Amino acid sequence: TLVLTLIVSFAVSSAQAKLIACVGDSITHGSGIIYRASNCYPAQLATILHSFDSEWETENFGVSGATLLRNGAMPYVQQSAYTQALASNPDIVVIKLGTNDSKPHNWVHKDDFVSDYLYLIDSFAQLPSNPEIWICKAVPVYYDNFSISSTVMEDEIDPLIDEIAQQRDVQVLDLFTALSGAADFFPDG
Repeated sequence: TLVLTLIVSFAVSSAQAKLIACVGDSITHGSGIIYRASNCYPAQLATILHSFDSEWETENFGVSGATLLRNGAMPYVQQSAYTQALASNPDIVVIKLGTNDSKPHNWVHKDDFVSDYLYLIDSFAQLPSNPEIWICKAVPVYYDNFSISSTVMEDEIDPLIDEIAQQRDVQVLDLFTALSGAADFFPDG
């Protein structure tokens, strides 16, 4: 709720903005959520935004298993959702990637994380719509599952997110703090 409130606060103050592209992995996609199309966070965000202004739209460009790392097992920038997100020419982009990158077979490419993230940000920043870009810190990992590492997420990836935000002067949504203590939202850990 805190995260959606932050996005809504910014969005409502940007009178010209009309489309938010939600870019990410299974967390964005809403994998495993009952009635995913209406209960995933991009759909929930749209519902909240419509209560302020019916002109707002969100699009879910989440891909289950996607990595930020271009040498990862499933690079987001090689997915059709990436091409579709760019083609949508959004006014705001919310990027939630990095969780799958914490897996050992992906994190061997950790030296590329910052440059690959900057590449993704820059690809959106160059769009004619000149979108506002928000990047997200990791959600809490309540137990290591699917080889996702809470230690890598908290100790390595989240600090890099802060560094990336400073390098490109983009906003950061701290999902870790906002969702701490919300294990019920994460049945898969």
